[in-house]
Amino acid sequence: MIKKILISQPQPTSDKSPYFDIAKDYDVELVFRPFIKVEGLTSKEFRQQKVSISGHTAVVFTSRHAIDNFFKLAKEMRLEIPEDMKYFCVTEQIAFYIQKYVQYRKRKVFFGQTGKIADLVPSMVKHKTEKFLIPMSDVHDDSVKELLDSKKLQHTECIMYRTVSNDFTEEEVKAFDYDMCVFFSPAGINAFTKTFGSSKNDIAVATFGPSTSKSAHEAGLNVVIEAPSEKFPSMTGALKSYLARQDED
Repeated sequence: MIKKILISQPQPTSDKSPYFDIAKDYDVELVFRPFIKVEGLTSKEFRQQKVSISGHTAVVFTSRHAIDNFFKLAKEMRLEIPEDMKYFCVTEQIAFYIQKYVQYRKRKVFFGQTGKIADLVPSMVKHKTEKFLIPMSDVHDDSVKELLDSKKLQHTECIMYRTVSNDFTEEEVKAFDYDMCVFFSPAGINAFTKTFGSSKNDIAVATFGPSTSKSAHEAGLNVVIEAPSEKFPSMTGALKSYLARQDED
């Protein structure tokens, strides 16, 4: 019986999050505790890549982490970001986040709808004379590079932040009494197995994304939920369905 669930993400800032409805409707306790954290590169580390930020006329942002670390590095390196710099973001929410650092102007901010960079490519192709800079995490593949190469766009990928394990304290390990863990990345799975080895392999596990699911299966974890799916595109939808079936049994 699932009564206490560990969600490996920060607690939602909005009280309208569907997670809170799940806790109420199914009488379960939800604890939000990220297994990983993002750490920005220092300006010295970034310079080793020999990438010139000022040599680009547009930036592609895939996350808020990318925005935070782009402007942090620019400030550390005392670079003036040109007023006419263009910003291409994978979602409207990420685009609005730019306002934290620069004045938001529709003529220089473009965004996609799906959260995937492929959805941004048509807008980028319309501005094919731009030189695109793509800030990335240390954990990435070559899919973005290959996609932009195929469209003959001028672009440079660079690492601006890294994903590191958010280690459990001794007290957290001793008090670990969850019935289910919810993971959103292979790095989260790695952090979990690094801490607990195979001692918690009987706990029910929910995974989001094919790479997370693959990592969980390879680690020998008890995977009971795999999202997204055609029926449940969100983790909250899949979790609701699982808990509803549990109540019926």
